Amino acid sequence: MNVLTTKDRAKILTLLVEGNSINATCRITGISKNTILKLLGHIGRACVAYQDRAMRNLPLKKLQCDEIWAFVGMKQKNVPEELRGTLGYGDVFTWLAIDADTKLIPCWNVGTRGAQAAYEFIHDLASRLANRVQLTTDGHSAYVMAVNDAFGNDVDFAQLVKLYGTLGQTKEEHRRYSPAECTGTRKHRLIGNPNMKDVSTSYIERANLTMRMHMRRFTRLTNGFSKKLENHMHAVSLHFMFYNFCKIHSTLRTSPAMAAGVDDHLWDMEEVVMMADTQDVTENSSK
Repeated sequence: MNVLTTKDRAKILTLLVEGNSINATCRITGISKNTILKLLGHIGRACVAYQDRAMRNLPLKKLQCDEIWAFVGMKQKNVPEELRGTLGYGDVFTWLAIDADTKLIPCWNVGTRGAQAAYEFIHDLASRLANRVQLTTDGHSAYVMAVNDAFGNDVDFAQLVKLYGTLGQTKEEHRRYSPAECTGTRKHRLIGNPNMKDVSTSYIERANLTMRMHMRRFTRLTNGFSKKLENHMHAVSLHFMFYNFCKIHSTLRTSPAMAAGVDDHLWDMEEVVMMADTQDVTENSSK
């Protein structure tokens, strides 16, 4: 890390968060792959630690949750029998929440799509909130028990279930890349008294698209997928640092962190690098 200047490191990180792969970043900058991966790990750990501290006592109101699929190492069908069920091989899901007003993403969790991952994610989300919120998810059943356990009755919770038209489709059409046509939705009130007009997953689905646009690891039908779970998680934490603190949201004309009162200015990538360096100094001085 000492070889590269702050400006050089900021340039590398900017390339990564704007959708370039590791190999493409190597070609553009002339920096070795090993150096870029070490930088990603260094900054990724700092970003997750910083956001864990900053995203507390948040005055959010309308939250939407979802989970986005990716894979690590290989597609799930190619995972060897002895490794199936081991996180880090095959399917991996990133659970995330977004506030409909400020567009802030207060927390996320990388794991499976099962009940335990839902439990950890929703409990983490609940611990960061300062007040009662309205919460919307899709129809994934794992959310129901997790929300009930984490919030009890102190939440207005509804699910938006999408209905897809598959009648009359051939086997080939079922296997196509594009999903089946959405023919309608159903809204289910589960806890409290949610405003049904605000029951939507539009913002979280747009956040999923933003992730796929800004992280090559999430781009489908390419060979830029994550080869190691650790690097996948570092890339995710860097992306959310960029999204929350550095990127101006087009409808807000400011960053989500500023809109939510988490920070008072727009960060640039050099500030992210300096934050990571400062954190290293603090940790070393405390030892």
